[in-house]
Amino acid sequence: MTTATLNSVLPDTTSQRQQLRSLIRKRRQQLSAGAQQQAATDLAAKVLASDIIAPGQHIALYLANDGELDTYPLIQALWQLGKSVYLPVLHPFVAGYLLFVRYDKDTLLSPNKFGIPEPFPACHRLIPLQQLDIIFTPLVAFDAAGNRLGMGGGFYDRTLSQLPPESHCQVIGLAHNCQQVDAVPGEAWDIPLKQIITPGKYFDFR
Repeated sequence: MTTATLNSVLPDTTSQRQQLRSLIRKRRQQLSAGAQQQAATDLAAKVLASDIIAPGQHIALYLANDGELDTYPLIQALWQLGKSVYLPVLHPFVAGYLLFVRYDKDTLLSPNKFGIPEPFPACHRLIPLQQLDIIFTPLVAFDAAGNRLGMGGGFYDRTLSQLPPESHCQVIGLAHNCQQVDAVPGEAWDIPLKQIITPGKYFDFR
């Protein structure tokens, strides 16, 4: 079912988003292990070939879950370049928000309530949101206008809304090629991404 068909069948935006989320999650989960590995390698190469990494030192990424594009080859490349890498952690005191914690090769990880591995949020390893140079975000679906559909929990939306307007931090979505759709049904709180990178293309909406 295409996005256009989905929108005509389901007039309610919430239902459209839920159905689209289910459709695209299934699509990426069906990728073979070989296709996933190639996508991860191609993505890392595309990011490193761009000019976005060089100026930044503090870079937030995520560990793949539910068929998401594997970021570990990119993380390893960033370590080799001497960059500091951070992972999102569910805020232990403020529900619905994320903290970002330094991630090194020897960092111990434990599954959170969603089963996603994350480091312990020790105070000395936390970085204030506004000090991050780049935040690479996961997404379920995106369109050619930079609209992003997440998993539905709103963790990134709430957290990123705390960035001041003058922030230098670049927020960049990462996705498989197959996660692009005709149009993402929007909600009032949605903020389109200015950049999205897939293994096949670098979308710059600035």
